[in-house]
Amino acid sequence: EWQTFCDFSQITEINMKRLCQEQLPGEGRVVTLTRQDDRCLEVEFETLVMALSFVSLIDNYFRLTTDSSHYFCSEVAPPSLLQDIDSHCHGPITSEFALHKLKKAGAKNGTFLLRRSPKEFDKYFLMVCLQTHNLGTDYKDCLLEKNDKFQLAGIHSSFDSLRRLADFYKENTLFVSDIPVKLGKCCPPQAKELSNLIIVRNSSMCEAPSSPTQHRHRPSHIQFHMIKHEDLTWKESLGQGSFTHIYRGYKVNQRDGETHTTEVLLKVLDVNHKNSWESFFEAASFMSQISHKHLLLVYGISVHKSKNIMVQEFVKYGALDLYLKRSNVSLSWKLDVAKQLACTLNFLEEKNIVHGNICAKNLLLAREGDPNSENSPFIKLSDPGISVAMLGKEVVLDRIPWVAPEVLDKLELGQQCDKWSFGTTLWEIFNGGEIPLQRLDPRQKQQFYDQRSQLPCLEWAELDDLISQCMQYQAELRPSARSIIRHLSGLITPDYEVLHTSGSVPERDSFWRTLSKQQQQQQQEVYEERHLKFISSLGKGNFGRVDLCRYDPLGDNTGELVAVKQLQSDKQSNMADFQREIQTISSLHCDYIVKYRGICYSAGRLSMRLVMEFLPFGSLISYMEKNKHIITTRRMLLFTSQICK
Repeated sequence: EWQTFCDFSQITEINMKRLCQEQLPGEGRVVTLTRQDDRCLEVEFETLVMALSFVSLIDNYFRLTTDSSHYFCSEVAPPSLLQDIDSHCHGPITSEFALHKLKKAGAKNGTFLLRRSPKEFDKYFLMVCLQTHNLGTDYKDCLLEKNDKFQLAGIHSSFDSLRRLADFYKENTLFVSDIPVKLGKCCPPQAKELSNLIIVRNSSMCEAPSSPTQHRHRPSHIQFHMIKHEDLTWKESLGQGSFTHIYRGYKVNQRDGETHTTEVLLKVLDVNHKNSWESFFEAASFMSQISHKHLLLVYGISVHKSKNIMVQEFVKYGALDLYLKRSNVSLSWKLDVAKQLACTLNFLEEKNIVHGNICAKNLLLAREGDPNSENSPFIKLSDPGISVAMLGKEVVLDRIPWVAPEVLDKLELGQQCDKWSFGTTLWEIFNGGEIPLQRLDPRQKQQFYDQRSQLPCLEWAELDDLISQCMQYQAELRPSARSIIRHLSGLITPDYEVLHTSGSVPERDSFWRTLSKQQQQQQQEVYEERHLKFISSLGKGNFGRVDLCRYDPLGDNTGELVAVKQLQSDKQSNMADFQREIQTISSLHCDYIVKYRGICYSAGRLSMRLVMEFLPFGSLISYMEKNKHIITTRRMLLFTSQICK
């Protein structure tokens, strides 16, 4: 009896591999279809031809019913489709659909769209938006013909590809009905876009939102479980985020007369950011109302006096970037992790949800994996934190290069923002958890985007190409989550070898040459705020306090103990004096002066802290008061001598 496995729209990927000789000799193949929930259907075929025929059938039905511009397997993808994708060209959509799309894109002069002719296979149309003082806004179709090369009808210039033709007329004037215009923004096909190429099977199908400025989609109301504060037990500090302090702890539950204790992570909203409580609760609500195996479980919220606490599941191996720094893992391990994140991204994309804060430090490792037992690693994506609309421009600038360039303009998240963040996170993963642009201040980071720069190249060309696609400055040109999964699956093969270059990887643009000169002049040690684990208070004065912290960049409690001095939040007017103090102490080198370690900036560099060596005996006055019965005159003279020096 036949059973339904899934609808076409629920397929995320299709893989095909050779069967071993013992299972099926000859050209046998096994085809694996994977659903959104990661359940798989495996089908065995006796020959390669039969397997390709089956995959081609599924591939084409998917394009007919779900997404006309996507393919699952390059082995069966029509060459014309691959050519269209490379050129950002639509299939044979009608002029009505093309016109609607251009109007939706903003009707700016030079905005254009490439499409195949609905009637003749080797003909194309270039539809362009024209704006004149006399006629206002108009839209014109220009016929493109393909013989050996592409050319506009009536114009002798020819080009090897549609992309080269479009690039040429971005720099050179094109006359359309005697109106001069240079091509501007391209409107490429979008994932699951409705057009005359899609068979609409029910009334619930609707066009996926494509506006780059839409707000992050959320369930319509805030909803989460409230947890009593007395049910929580607090353990050691695990560090801090931009707006939170993080602790390990336990949650106690009474069920059926039995007591159940669960290890949890307690995320406390900083009192200096208490006005962000609504966004903090929204993040908890968002994570509580969606369920996916690679999304972190949020148990609920606890409120106690001035404390707002998010209670989350505790993930054993902590943040992924720290794990990568302290562990030597294989390329296949990193690819597994990247693909899990891509599947999570696809889950959110299907629900039109934007996460808004995808980065390696927000990925938690639940299982290390064991290559000997074919046990893969397992990650979970944490909550998005405070909404970008609440952060302020300086803090958003400090999040470059994870935050997409278009977010800087309106501080709003669009559907394509997570693709940019995924590209940056992929770069982190394959650079061992290294933080991109770490030593740049917000002004330099803004310059990075203004110059449309890219992160340094990876040696793995195919992976570097995927990162570049995800980090396209025009949001509409970024790939869909399904395309990202397909790209990563193509790299996960047992016989794949990365050919390292003999020399260094070339710099992608001039930004890095300028930056390297600037960094040679900046030797100041910058401590990351998230790695400072609070231990105890060492003292408090009129303008601030000094805390004992462990700076633990590997997250394994092996970091050094440091003293951290910071101003009170209501004393920030004294920042100039504080900066002078930092400048002074950093220039002094003497055995009898507390050693300067570096500085620690808050998010957006709105405030800073001074990091110094920790001296376990504390201040001299306190030491002498406690030990005056054993301090001799000789010892006091020694202290006096050292002070004089």
